[in-house]
Formats: sequence, C-alpha cells, structure tokens
Amino acid sequence: MEFPRSSVRPRARRIPEDASGKQAKGEIVADPMVSARQTTAAPEESGTPGRGTGPIAVIGISCRFPQADGPAAYWRLLRDGTDAVTDAPEARRDVVPADSGPAAARGGYLDRVDAFDARFFGISPREAAAMDPQQRLVLELAWEALEDAGILPGTLKNSGTGVFVGAIWDDYADLVRRSGGAGTGQHAFTGLNRGVIANRVSYTLGLHGPSLTVDTAQSSSLVAVHLACQALLSGEADLALAGGVNLRVTPASSEITAGFGALSPDGRCHTFDERANGFVRGEGGGLVLLKPLDRALADGDRVHCVLLGSAVNHDGPTDGLTVPSATAQADVIRRALEAAG
Repeated sequence: MEFPRSSVRPRARRIPEDASGKQAKGEIVADPMVSARQTTAAPEESGTPGRGTGPIAVIGISCRFPQADGPAAYWRLLRDGTDAVTDAPEARRDVVPADSGPAAARGGYLDRVDAFDARFFGISPREAAAMDPQQRLVLELAWEALEDAGILPGTLKNSGTGVFVGAIWDDYADLVRRSGGAGTGQHAFTGLNRGVIANRVSYTLGLHGPSLTVDTAQSSSLVAVHLACQALLSGEADLALAGGVNLRVTPASSEITAGFGALSPDGRCHTFDERANGFVRGEGGGLVLLKPLDRALADGDRVHCVLLGSAVNHDGPTDGLTVPSATAQADVIRRALEAAG
C-alpha cells in the first residue's frame, strides 16, 4: 500500500505499459491481460502439512464489474479513468427505493444479472430460477479464475481446494418473498441461502477444501482472502478461490442503507476528500486463485501478484458501533506488515 499517493494515477504510471513480452517459466507478472498458460495443474492430495508463514501467489483472477466484464476490460476502465457510476438503467429501476430521490438511483450496475447458462453447470432450469443470482455469478467467476490460471476445472475434483466468498446481502431472498415464492419450490432452501454461495462452487466442482461464505460487512471480501491465505498456510487447503460478490436486485438493501444515512446525497463518492458525504452502491464480483508462492513458481504458474501478509482485528469500543478507531486500524496495518516480514 502507498498511502502518500493521492490517486490511482501515480500508481498506475509505475506499472509497465508494455505487457506483450513473453514470460519465462515461473516469472511474476503484474498485468492481467497477459494470456494464461494452456497447461493444466494436477491437484495435490488433501492434508498438505501446515506451512505456518510464507508468501501467497495470485495465479488466477476473474471479475465482473460495471462496464467491465473481465480483468482486461477492468484494466482498461482503470487506465482510462472511466466513471462507471450511472443512473439506474431502465430495466433496473425496480431496485431503487420509492421516494428516495435521484441520488439513490445512481450506482454501478452490471448488465444482465438474470443471464445464466444453467445447463453448462449441470443445473436444471427450475433450480437455477431458485438460485440467488449471486450464487450463479460466483460459479461463473470460479470457472473463469481457474481458466485464467490455465487449470481445467475438472482436474481439481476431489482436491483440497478451498472456497471463500464475501457476501452481505440477501436481496434475491427478499424478492422471492415479495413475489410469494412462485417457482422456487424445494430449491428455495439452498437457492436463497447466502451461506450456500461458496458451497455451490465446492459442490459443482467437487472440491473438498474449506468452503465459507464470509460476512463481515464492508470488509467481507478482504477477510475472505485473509482466511483463504490462512487455510493455505495451515495446510487446510492446497489451493483457494477467494473474493466477494454483491448484487442489488430489490430496493430492500438500499432502503436499509439509505435509512442509516450512508448514501451520498449527490450520488458521488469523494474518497479521501473533504467533500466526502457518503458512498454510492455498486454491483460486481471478483475471485482470485491463491497458491503458496514457492509451489506456484515450482509449477511454472503465471503469478499476477504476491500477498506477503494480512491481518484482521476489530475496533473494539468506540463512540458508536460503526465508528472506526484510528488506533485499531493502525494496529491491524502494523500486524499485516509484521506478517509480511
């Protein structure tokens, strides 16, 4: 992390612009647009001895963000400084709370959150209709992250691969309740359960590592990555898919957020700025495929980046339940740096 830099632009300028060169075996690269190797990685048996400490490599990535349907498109969006916050598209007006004002309609929206190739994953149309779109999206992202790493998903069957996904809202369950549950049937129990988001990936791909949906509010995806790293270091997992997902398909979660006073009244985020007055909601999902760095280099994996250390704590008592503690935040940063050596 580089706190002295006021925006992403100075950091971006430091990243090499030419990512077209060929990569030697085991080389670490920083650009997600380099093509994935076309070999497959055979899974190791579960029960890898604990490692304790060590760097973790990101060997696969996938994402779906507003105006960016994958890592390459997201990279271009960042490079070009594109603002993906818009008014709610006509087809998504129903997710905006009534009488909430124009600011609540602004956000980052995905295209076609209803689209899903159920047959590809061996899921019946009836069950797919009962599945939270967040489950569907994470399934797609898991497949894409493995493909990005040059791994055929089928080769990981019965491996100790873990899945850790941050998710905090149940909009689709609220939508089904409002519609009387029509068409969900027996699949509602699993399809509407947020805890099944990670489990769905493990079940579909035949993975035997830890499988957790993590809810720590806004930090959920970061904590999911931290837990994935810990599972790799302890030997609970051989590989790990980790990340987060968020979709807003009913007004319910936005109503709660607006009622708390967290939304920006002008529909803009002014991060690290004296004009900051709230945030703007967005949709998306992203996963990374993690592997201990020494194994990644030995196996010739392409390494997007390296996680040297992470840490988790809590603010403890402050002036309010949601009021942060500068002391606690400095402490968790210090712990992460210590973990990184």
